[in-house]
Amino acid sequence: MLFNSFEFIFLFVPIVFFVYYLLVYLNYVRLSRIWLVISSLFFYSYWKLEYLPLILTSIIFNFLLGFLISNYQHKKIYLFLVIAINLAILGYYKYYDFIAENINLFLEHKLPLLHLVLPLGISFFTFQQIAYLVDSYKGETKEYDFFGYCLFVTFFPQLIAGPIVHHKEMMPQFESKENLKINYKNISSGLFLFSIGLYKKVIIADSLGVIADFGYSNTQNISLIDAWLASLSYTLQVYFDFSGYSDMAVGLGRLFNINIVWNFDAPFKTENIQELWRKWHITLSRFLRDYIYIPLGGSKTSPLRNHLNLFITFLIGGIWHGAGWTYIIWGAMNGIGLIFHRVWRELGFEIKNKLLSIFINFMYFHIGVVFFRADTVQNAIDVLKGMIGLNQILLPEFLKNYLSNSSYKFVNLGSNILNNIHADYGLYLIFGLLVAFLGKSSKSLAEDFRPNYFYLLFTLFLFISSVINLLKVSKFLYFNF
Repeated sequence: MLFNSFEFIFLFVPIVFFVYYLLVYLNYVRLSRIWLVISSLFFYSYWKLEYLPLILTSIIFNFLLGFLISNYQHKKIYLFLVIAINLAILGYYKYYDFIAENINLFLEHKLPLLHLVLPLGISFFTFQQIAYLVDSYKGETKEYDFFGYCLFVTFFPQLIAGPIVHHKEMMPQFESKENLKINYKNISSGLFLFSIGLYKKVIIADSLGVIADFGYSNTQNISLIDAWLASLSYTLQVYFDFSGYSDMAVGLGRLFNINIVWNFDAPFKTENIQELWRKWHITLSRFLRDYIYIPLGGSKTSPLRNHLNLFITFLIGGIWHGAGWTYIIWGAMNGIGLIFHRVWRELGFEIKNKLLSIFINFMYFHIGVVFFRADTVQNAIDVLKGMIGLNQILLPEFLKNYLSNSSYKFVNLGSNILNNIHADYGLYLIFGLLVAFLGKSSKSLAEDFRPNYFYLLFTLFLFISSVINLLKVSKFLYFNF
């Protein structure tokens, strides 16, 4: 069941909402929480019933081990054991075929490929539970009710693609008696945020995806214009797709008076890559910092070791996203970018022009995203070659009257994307750039929100224009990770 589907918007959410508050009204508070757990598990298993035993087993296993870590001796042994098992399960589903392929390639073995289907959301609920276990080891978790823990893991707004939240961020909210009351301001702002996210996904991201998919499926000898159209479209697509999902998750949480943490905050307006990663996929960046970078020693080490810690952290971040050399290169590029930023700053250098800083920062990130999107390393190299003009430069047909092939050695008339994709999609690229660089972040819009007629009309516009386009339903990109 997708957030951007009729059955979710018009059946699932209203039913879950009304039954939840009816049970609270009748003073069946514990039953209302169990109802949310059951609803969330139904939401998860709606995709594929075979996924249900895996997430249930994961929840029971991690809850019991978390209890042992919190209450008995040999905490460190239990912690290492349970983290190793969690990572082994994730690795089996996500990385077995990639490892087997490379062993077969380099060592001439014949390990069988299993072609496993990645269980939905496994990367997110695995990392969320690892964070819970580490927090339990530190004595930072206080709620050990089983259904409370189930709700923490499965709460449907953030179950499939995050944000990755901490136990201490969520459970006090579910325990709060004040949050059991219907809050009409939260409901109105929640619907507003959900509509923003839905619009980002359905109108902007899916439209940009048409250009990106066409371009990345034709990378051999891709032209200058096509390479930039395809690569920019995908960078914006993944931003609006994932930030749209995150906005919808925050909005859905508010319907139940739960404040889910923000995952994006206008990352393309930042002036350096460190700041960008503090505003892009914020909860993953936080997880990598708290549970990998700091345990490795963080910045409290020698400069060389600190740079190595940064590189390892973002290399792991790249591997977390997927099993492939393209993700490894993407993670390594972000690590190198952060190291360069640190060295640049330590040497006292500074780019004083803000617009130039934003442009350079975005372009470096954008080049990395080419590897993130490409099916193979060679595809990524093809796109990069096209972006710097090493392939032929194709111009649109309408320039026939102004340019002659005989006049330009390296220029041919005609562009695959411009000639095969409807012009409206090009307008979405311009619109996406304007929103990403000039528009307010959803966080800022939520802070500005007031329950008045202006915001009512704005919400209705976003919602209705999105619903009209729901027939073109597509999965969220981060469901693949």
